[in-house]
Amino acid sequence: MVYDCIIIGGGIAGLQAAIQLGRYQHNVLVLDEGKGRSSICHCYHNLLGWPDGVSGEKLRGLGREHAEKLGVQFCGQRVRKVEKRDAEFIATTITSQHFTGKRILFATGIKDNIPPFPSLMPCLGKSVFVCPDCDGYEILDKAALVIGSGKAGATMALTLTYWTNALTFINHGKGTIDSELMGKLFEKNIPIISSEINEIHTADAAFAGVTLETGERIDSSYAFLALGGNKPNSELAGQLGVKLEKNKHILVDPRTKMTNVKNVWAAGDIAVHSEQTAIAMGDGLQSAIWIHKSLLKE
Repeated sequence: MVYDCIIIGGGIAGLQAAIQLGRYQHNVLVLDEGKGRSSICHCYHNLLGWPDGVSGEKLRGLGREHAEKLGVQFCGQRVRKVEKRDAEFIATTITSQHFTGKRILFATGIKDNIPPFPSLMPCLGKSVFVCPDCDGYEILDKAALVIGSGKAGATMALTLTYWTNALTFINHGKGTIDSELMGKLFEKNIPIISSEINEIHTADAAFAGVTLETGERIDSSYAFLALGGNKPNSELAGQLGVKLEKNKHILVDPRTKMTNVKNVWAAGDIAVHSEQTAIAMGDGLQSAIWIHKSLLKE
C-alpha cells in the first residue's frame, strides 16, 4: 500500500493533522511509539474548552479515536529510517517494517531534559512544570522551587517572578551563572542553592520538596524544571536533507509548514519551538491543508 501521507509522531500536532487529512478522505498512516512529551503531561491548564485542565493522555486518546473514525491507521512503532525513492518516501521502523507514502509529515516534537527521579513523573503538569507561559499562573502568589542549571535555571526563575516572589533556585546541574544574571537574581531576592538533589519527595501527583546532597531538606508544593538541553527529535528529518535551525528545530515555510524538501512537512514543537499545545494543533491543521492541496495537483 502507498499512503497519501505518513505522519511520524502521534502527539498533538500529528493527531490534528491526521484528523484533517482523514476528513479529506486521504489514506493516512500515523507512526508513533507513544512516548512523546504530551503523553507524560498530566494536565494542560490553558486550552480553550478545558477550564479545569485536561491530560495529554486524554487529548491523545480522543484524538486517536477521532482520527480512526475517519479511517486513519496507526502503528505503534518508532521509526529509525526515512528515505526517498523516486517520488515516494519509505519509513522503516525498528522492527524493519517498511511503509511507503507520497507525503511525509514530521511531528516528532522535542524531548524534555527531566532529572532521572521516577517520582517526578506523576507530578508533571500538576505540581511540577516545565513551561512558564503554560503554567506560571499555577503558582500565582505561591512558593515554588526552580530546579535547574546555570543560565536556563536562572532565566526561568526570573521569568516566574511575574507570578510570584517566593522562589528558590536550586542549581542542581551546577551550571555557570554569569554576573549579570546573578545580579538580577539578587535584585529579585531569589536565593541560589548550588547543590545537587539526592531525593525528590512526592505524594502521588503532589510535589512535596527535595533533599539536597548536603542532607538538607527543602519543602515546597510546586516546582519548575529548567535544566536546559531539551532535545529536538529532528534526526529523521535530517536523513532527508531537511534544513535545520542552529538549535536543531526544523525550518518550515511559515504559511504552508513545508520544509525545504518537496513533499516533506513539519508541525508542532519540532518546528516552531513555541511549546504550546494550541499552536501545535494549529500547525498540524495548517500542514494538513497544504498537504491536501499538493495531493490535489496530482
